[in-house]
Amino acid sequence: MALLNILKYPDPRLHKVADPVTHFNGELASLITNMAETMYEFNGIGLAATQVDIHKRIIVIDISEEKNSLITLINPILKTYSGHQEYDEGCLSVPSFFETVKRYELVSIDYQDEHGQTRSLTADGLLSVCIQHEMDHLVGKVFVEKLSQLKQQRIKKKITKLLRSG
Repeated sequence: MALLNILKYPDPRLHKVADPVTHFNGELASLITNMAETMYEFNGIGLAATQVDIHKRIIVIDISEEKNSLITLINPILKTYSGHQEYDEGCLSVPSFFETVKRYELVSIDYQDEHGQTRSLTADGLLSVCIQHEMDHLVGKVFVEKLSQLKQQRIKKKITKLLRSG
């Protein structure tokens, strides 16, 4: 197992659109393990492959307090959605920043598991927010881009300053 380097906003690689996964093999299993280890190490609840500069449609999520309920979503597709909720979101690619974002309350997705089997999942609350947040990464979007231009500029400026100072 190895920790992966997490890209930091506004790195342009975060805006690449991820390609579908077509090979379900040991290499994929290792990547999923490394993504999960990286997510847990940095106290995240979700991580998209795009965030570690691997542009494949892979997401790992674990919203449990015990960090023992890993969900792996490969090639997820949003099927239905309803309602609205606002949630304070953070992101491993945007460290130390939390902002309120409006998302759907209930989502249903189809996806493949690590073996390539097609599955379905319906989620609400925090899991719904996390799924939507990570799926945004797969299409090259970062949560701060859902905020006003003024907030985006403020965050970019602070992150650039933080990165320069080490």
